[in-house]
Amino acid sequence: MNKTKRKIFETSMQLFAEKGYDATSIEEITAKVGVAKGTLYYHFSSKEEIFNFLIEEGMNLLKNSINIKVEKQKKYIDKLRAIVLIQIKIIVKYENFMTIVLSEIWGNSDRSKTCKKYLYEYLEIVKEIVTEGIKRKEIKQNNPDIIVSEIFGLASASLLHKKKENVKIDKLYKELDRTYICTLKGE
Repeated sequence: MNKTKRKIFETSMQLFAEKGYDATSIEEITAKVGVAKGTLYYHFSSKEEIFNFLIEEGMNLLKNSINIKVEKQKKYIDKLRAIVLIQIKIIVKYENFMTIVLSEIWGNSDRSKTCKKYLYEYLEIVKEIVTEGIKRKEIKQNNPDIIVSEIFGLASASLLHKKKENVKIDKLYKELDRTYICTLKGE
């Protein structure tokens, strides 16, 4: 991604997170980036295309990060630990992205459907890991859909914690591991 496209991308993400998609205009994006509308339209055909690109790129980052970390783990409970840590890191590092996803998944708009599509694809990856861990008796017998929702929900709630105080990723991860992941293992 070239420098101008990245600046449009990052500025749009910031504005969408702060003001919401509907309250952000193309004019505001171009003014903040310092480019003409034609330059923006050279890279993106519409505000909707910027949004879709942003969601696709962010969710691909999350899925790729998970796949890389999970491959290194042999035990399924350790795979879940890696997932929780990655989710927390992504949520903390890419707060604007997660704010957009979490605010846009509600409803039936095209944006909501796009966010749900990518989120469900990601959650399905985690569900496969949970299901296999249960099958191998490394994770307690439970409903995989509920476990996946709980893991994502707990990590997402860390965004609220981050907004309240300066969160330390390792401390938050250890707390979630002690109070939740160990329970899944039956400890």
